[in-house]
Amino acid sequence: MFDVKIVRRGLAIAALTLAGCAVATPASDMRKAVEFDDANTVQKLISRGVDPNLVDDRGNPMLVVALREKSKKAAAALIKAKNIDFDKTNPAGENALMMAALQGDLDSIKLMVDGEEAEINKKGWAPLHYAATNGHNDVVKYLVDHAAYIDAESPNGSTPLMMAARGGHIETVKLLLDEGADMRLKNQQGMNVIDFALLYNQKEIADGLRSRWIKVYSAEPPPPVKPAAPK
Repeated sequence: MFDVKIVRRGLAIAALTLAGCAVATPASDMRKAVEFDDANTVQKLISRGVDPNLVDDRGNPMLVVALREKSKKAAAALIKAKNIDFDKTNPAGENALMMAALQGDLDSIKLMVDGEEAEINKKGWAPLHYAATNGHNDVVKYLVDHAAYIDAESPNGSTPLMMAARGGHIETVKLLLDEGADMRLKNQQGMNVIDFALLYNQKEIADGLRSRWIKVYSAEPPPPVKPAAPK
Protein backbone atom coordinates (compact mmCIF):
# COMPACT_ATOMS: atom_id res chain seq x y z
CA MET A 1 0.00 0.00 0.00
CA PHE A 2 1.03 3.58 -0.66
CA ASP A 3 1.78 5.83 2.27
CA VAL A 4 -0.67 8.68 1.61
CA LYS A 5 1.43 11.23 3.51
CA ILE A 6 4.54 10.40 1.45
CA VAL A 7 2.61 10.66 -1.83
CA ARG A 8 1.09 13.98 -0.83
CA ARG A 9 4.48 15.33 0.23
CA GLY A 10 5.97 14.27 -3.11
CA LEU A 11 3.17 15.94 -5.04
CA ALA A 12 3.61 19.13 -3.05
CA ILE A 13 7.37 19.22 -3.72
CA ALA A 14 6.75 18.61 -7.43
CA ALA A 15 4.20 21.43 -7.55
CA LEU A 16 6.59 23.86 -5.84
CA THR A 17 9.38 22.87 -8.22
CA LEU A 18 7.20 23.48 -11.27
CA ALA A 19 6.01 26.80 -9.86
CA GLY A 20 9.60 27.95 -9.39
CA CYS A 21 10.65 27.10 -12.93
CA ALA A 22 10.59 30.04 -15.32
CA VAL A 23 8.51 29.47 -18.43
CA ALA A 24 10.61 29.79 -21.59
CA THR A 25 9.58 32.70 -23.79
CA PRO A 26 10.99 34.11 -27.05
CA ALA A 27 12.56 36.94 -25.03
CA SER A 28 14.18 34.57 -22.51
CA ASP A 29 15.43 32.28 -25.28
CA MET A 30 16.92 35.23 -27.16
CA ARG A 31 18.46 36.66 -23.98
CA LYS A 32 20.11 33.33 -23.21
CA ALA A 33 21.44 33.00 -26.75
CA VAL A 34 22.85 36.52 -26.58
CA GLU A 35 24.39 35.93 -23.17
CA PHE A 36 26.22 32.83 -24.42
CA ASP A 37 27.12 34.44 -27.76
CA ASP A 38 25.16 31.75 -29.59
CA ALA A 39 24.72 33.21 -33.07
CA ASN A 40 23.15 30.06 -34.48
CA THR A 41 20.30 30.15 -31.98
CA VAL A 42 19.84 33.89 -32.54
CA GLN A 43 19.52 33.27 -36.28
CA LYS A 44 17.08 30.38 -35.75
CA LEU A 45 14.89 32.47 -33.47
CA ILE A 46 14.82 35.32 -35.97
CA SER A 47 13.98 32.91 -38.82
CA ARG A 48 11.02 31.69 -36.74
CA GLY A 49 9.67 35.22 -36.51
CA VAL A 50 11.08 36.28 -33.15
CA ASP A 51 11.51 40.08 -33.08
CA PRO A 52 15.23 41.00 -32.96
CA ASN A 53 14.20 44.21 -31.20
CA LEU A 54 12.94 42.42 -28.09
CA VAL A 55 14.04 43.93 -24.79
CA ASP A 56 15.06 42.19 -21.58
CA ASP A 57 13.27 42.67 -18.26
CA ARG A 58 15.18 45.94 -17.72
CA GLY A 59 14.23 47.41 -21.06
CA ASN A 60 17.56 46.81 -22.81
CA PRO A 61 17.27 45.93 -26.52
CA MET A 62 18.90 42.61 -27.33
CA LEU A 63 21.47 44.22 -29.64
CA VAL A 64 22.50 46.66 -26.92
CA VAL A 65 22.83 43.72 -24.51
CA ALA A 66 24.94 41.75 -27.00
CA LEU A 67 27.31 44.66 -27.52
CA ARG A 68 27.51 45.41 -23.79
CA GLU A 69 28.33 41.76 -23.04
CA LYS A 70 30.82 41.62 -25.93
CA SER A 71 28.86 38.80 -27.58
CA LYS A 72 30.15 39.77 -31.00
CA LYS A 73 28.83 36.78 -32.96
CA ALA A 74 25.33 37.18 -31.54
CA ALA A 75 25.53 40.92 -32.17
CA ALA A 76 26.49 40.32 -35.81
CA ALA A 77 23.47 38.03 -36.25
CA LEU A 78 21.16 40.69 -34.80
CA ILE A 79 22.75 43.46 -36.89
CA LYS A 80 21.98 41.50 -40.06
CA ALA A 81 18.33 40.96 -39.13
CA LYS A 82 16.07 42.63 -41.71
CA ASN A 83 13.98 44.65 -39.28
CA ILE A 84 16.59 45.48 -36.65
CA ASP A 85 16.11 48.96 -35.18
CA PHE A 86 19.50 50.58 -34.59
CA ASP A 87 17.86 53.62 -33.01
CA LYS A 88 16.11 51.63 -30.26
CA THR A 89 17.49 52.70 -26.88
CA ASN A 90 17.67 51.34 -23.37
CA PRO A 91 16.23 53.30 -20.41
CA ALA A 92 19.48 55.32 -20.24
CA GLY A 93 18.99 56.49 -23.84
CA GLU A 94 21.83 54.35 -25.21
CA ASN A 95 21.48 52.77 -28.63
CA ALA A 96 23.56 50.05 -30.27
CA LEU A 97 26.14 52.36 -31.84
CA MET A 98 26.67 54.14 -28.54
CA MET A 99 27.28 50.86 -26.73
CA ALA A 100 29.69 49.65 -29.42
CA ALA A 101 31.53 52.99 -29.28
CA LEU A 102 31.80 52.77 -25.49
CA GLN A 103 33.32 49.29 -25.81
CA GLY A 104 35.65 50.33 -28.63
CA ASP A 105 34.06 47.68 -30.87
CA LEU A 106 34.99 49.05 -34.28
CA ASP A 107 34.12 45.81 -36.09
CA SER A 108 30.49 45.95 -34.94
CA ILE A 109 30.30 49.66 -35.73
CA LYS A 110 31.49 48.99 -39.26
CA LEU A 111 28.88 46.24 -39.65
CA MET A 112 26.16 48.67 -38.60
CA VAL A 113 27.34 51.70 -40.55
CA ASP A 114 29.01 50.28 -43.66
CA GLY A 115 26.79 47.24 -43.94
CA GLU A 116 23.41 48.49 -42.74
CA GLU A 117 23.69 52.30 -42.94
CA ALA A 118 22.96 52.89 -39.25
CA GLU A 119 22.72 56.59 -38.35
CA ILE A 120 25.87 57.85 -36.65
CA ASN A 121 24.54 61.12 -35.33
CA LYS A 122 22.04 61.30 -32.48
CA LYS A 123 20.49 64.17 -30.56
CA GLY A 124 21.92 64.47 -27.06
CA TRP A 125 24.57 61.94 -26.07
CA ALA A 126 25.97 60.44 -29.26
CA PRO A 127 28.33 57.59 -30.22
CA LEU A 128 31.20 60.07 -30.60
CA HIS A 129 30.79 61.16 -26.96
CA TYR A 130 31.04 57.55 -25.86
CA ALA A 131 34.11 56.76 -27.96
CA ALA A 132 35.87 59.91 -26.76
CA THR A 133 34.99 59.20 -23.12
CA ASN A 134 37.01 55.97 -23.19
CA GLY A 135 39.72 57.18 -25.56
CA HIS A 136 38.95 54.79 -28.41
CA ASN A 137 40.84 56.70 -31.08
CA ASP A 138 40.17 54.27 -33.92
CA VAL A 139 36.44 54.56 -33.30
CA VAL A 140 36.63 58.36 -32.96
CA LYS A 141 38.47 58.61 -36.29
CA TYR A 142 36.03 56.27 -38.03
CA LEU A 143 32.98 58.15 -36.74
CA VAL A 144 34.40 61.53 -37.72
CA ASP A 145 35.37 60.21 -41.17
CA HIS A 146 31.75 59.07 -41.55
CA ALA A 147 30.28 62.50 -40.85
CA ALA A 148 29.79 62.34 -37.09
CA TYR A 149 29.16 65.86 -35.81
CA ILE A 150 32.42 66.63 -34.03
CA ASP A 151 30.96 69.22 -31.66
CA ALA A 152 27.85 67.21 -30.75
CA GLU A 153 26.29 68.53 -27.54
CA SER A 154 24.94 66.32 -24.79
CA PRO A 155 21.77 67.39 -22.93
CA ASN A 156 23.96 69.55 -20.66
CA GLY A 157 26.05 70.91 -23.52
CA SER A 158 29.14 68.72 -23.07
CA THR A 159 31.06 67.91 -26.25
CA PRO A 160 33.17 64.86 -27.18
CA LEU A 161 36.27 67.03 -26.73
CA MET A 162 35.24 67.82 -23.15
CA MET A 163 34.66 64.14 -22.42
CA ALA A 164 38.07 63.19 -23.81
CA ALA A 165 39.74 65.86 -21.66
CA ARG A 166 37.79 64.73 -18.61
CA GLY A 167 39.04 61.16 -19.07
CA GLY A 168 42.66 62.21 -19.54
CA HIS A 169 42.86 60.88 -23.09
CA ILE A 170 45.44 63.26 -24.50
CA GLU A 171 45.74 61.55 -27.90
CA THR A 172 41.96 61.65 -28.31
CA VAL A 173 41.98 65.35 -27.44
CA LYS A 174 44.66 65.95 -30.10
CA LEU A 175 42.73 63.90 -32.65
CA LEU A 176 39.50 65.79 -32.09
CA LEU A 177 41.29 69.14 -32.26
CA ASP A 178 43.05 68.15 -35.49
CA GLU A 179 39.64 67.18 -36.91
CA GLY A 180 38.25 70.64 -36.09
CA ALA A 181 36.71 70.43 -32.60
CA ASP A 182 35.95 73.88 -31.14
CA MET A 183 37.67 74.67 -27.82
CA ARG A 184 35.51 77.74 -27.26
CA LEU A 185 32.23 75.89 -26.74
CA LYS A 186 30.76 75.90 -23.23
CA ASN A 187 28.34 73.60 -21.46
CA GLN A 188 25.34 74.74 -19.47
CA GLN A 189 27.58 75.54 -16.49
CA GLY A 190 29.72 77.83 -18.61
CA MET A 191 32.66 75.42 -18.69
CA ASN A 192 34.89 75.00 -21.73
CA VAL A 193 37.27 72.12 -22.42
CA ILE A 194 40.11 73.67 -20.40
CA ASP A 195 37.80 73.96 -17.41
CA PHE A 196 36.96 70.26 -17.80
CA ALA A 197 40.63 69.32 -17.84
CA LEU A 198 41.32 71.39 -14.73
CA LEU A 199 38.27 70.09 -12.87
CA TYR A 200 39.34 66.48 -13.43
CA ASN A 201 43.02 67.12 -12.58
CA GLN A 202 44.31 66.73 -16.13
CA LYS A 203 46.96 69.45 -15.89
CA GLU A 204 49.02 68.28 -18.87
CA ILE A 205 45.96 68.41 -21.09
CA ALA A 206 44.90 71.79 -19.67
CA ASP A 207 48.36 73.25 -20.35
CA GLY A 208 48.36 71.88 -23.90
CA LEU A 209 44.89 73.25 -24.57
CA ARG A 210 45.88 76.67 -23.26
CA SER A 211 48.94 76.79 -25.57
CA ARG A 212 46.84 75.72 -28.52
CA TRP A 213 44.15 78.27 -27.67
CA ILE A 214 46.70 81.10 -27.76
CA LYS A 215 48.12 79.84 -31.06
CA VAL A 216 44.74 79.33 -32.77
CA TYR A 217 42.80 82.31 -31.43
CA SER A 218 45.68 84.75 -30.80
CA ALA A 219 44.35 85.43 -27.31
CA GLU A 220 44.47 84.11 -23.78
CA PRO A 221 41.67 81.70 -22.84
CA PRO A 222 39.04 83.05 -20.44
CA PRO A 223 39.61 82.65 -16.69
CA PRO A 224 38.86 79.18 -15.30
CA VAL A 225 35.24 78.47 -14.41
CA LYS A 226 34.27 76.20 -11.54
CA PRO A 227 30.92 74.44 -11.71
CA ALA A 228 28.24 75.80 -9.45
CA ALA A 229 27.50 73.75 -6.33
CA PRO A 230 24.23 71.81 -6.58
CA LYS A 231 21.32 73.42 -4.79
